[in-house]
Amino acid sequence: MTTGFTARVDNIRNTLIAISKRRTFRYGVPFILFVVGGSFGLREWTQIRYQFSQVKGVSKEEAEKMGLHREKTVSLDTAYEEIQKLDIDNWENKRGPRPWEINESKKLN
Repeated sequence: MTTGFTARVDNIRNTLIAISKRRTFRYGVPFILFVVGGSFGLREWTQIRYQFSQVKGVSKEEAEKMGLHREKTVSLDTAYEEIQKLDIDNWENKRGPRPWEINESKKLN
């Protein structure tokens, strides 16, 4: 009985080895798996996109009820005016410590 079983196993093993050496099996099957798996992956990503596209923002009154207070409204004009007030001509370059300098200062203390 065991000789019949081992003969079948050897036959199946030889068949799988022969199939695995074919170019169609080596290159075609992974390609098809990639295409089919990619379609399922894209389906999940697009589902997330459409799921969250229906989510609406919170109104100002609802945000204040939740405790989010925006005291200052920012517009492009006010931001531009604040940048214009900055003095960019008078500045000083400050060098930060290097990693090896931090270690030396810790050793001295």
